[in-house]
Amino acid sequence: ICVNKKTLRPIRAIIPVHIFGHPCDLEGLKSVAKDFNIVIVEDASESLGSTFQGKHTGTFGLLGVLSFNGNKIITTGGGGAILTDNFELAKRAKHITTTAKVKHRWEFNHDEIGYNFRMPNLNAALGCAQLEQLPKFISSKRFLFEKYQESFKGISNVSLFKEPNNSKSNYWLQTLILSESVKDQREDILEESNNEGLMLRPAWKLINRLNPYKEFPKSSIPIAESVSNRIINLPSNAHMK
Repeated sequence: ICVNKKTLRPIRAIIPVHIFGHPCDLEGLKSVAKDFNIVIVEDASESLGSTFQGKHTGTFGLLGVLSFNGNKIITTGGGGAILTDNFELAKRAKHITTTAKVKHRWEFNHDEIGYNFRMPNLNAALGCAQLEQLPKFISSKRFLFEKYQESFKGISNVSLFKEPNNSKSNYWLQTLILSESVKDQREDILEESNNEGLMLRPAWKLINRLNPYKEFPKSSIPIAESVSNRIINLPSNAHMK
């Protein structure tokens, strides 16, 4: 069992997040998971349509999750999906997310605490129609990345977040990264652009910076700390001309 040396509590899983649609280093993560006897649960919420070494994100771990929130590459208005090829886990997940109701022709019996996470049929129908458009949306977002790349190539101290090697990203959010030398200008850039009606924004705050989690155990994360202060998300709608 992998144990946290400070809290002595077991560590059961590692949860990689495919940020902005770009796949993580899944080969490296699989190696770590094997060495420490922990499972991988992929957060593929942002990476529907993205692949690593030709295989879809969310299918490398024991479980994967997708999001169909209103801002994702396809949407049902909300909700998401669990991916797994483990039959027993799939069966249990379905049971818990459908109020833990025991199947019976007329009785209403719930054998444990359950949740009503079922997607209404109308939302599911919308999602099925959106899925048919997914290749078109991905193509549009990749084209938008190329246009941004062309536009920014002559500007020093900025770069675009590109898909890693051996990967194909859906480029869910186009992302500009400032160099360390100009990171103190980010707030000015955000203010000026938003004043001009261009809805640029920073990335989300790191979890360890949020009040509910400040006291939780954490490791040193200098790269995440550095990059989070230099990121600007650009307009990324698949229908942008």
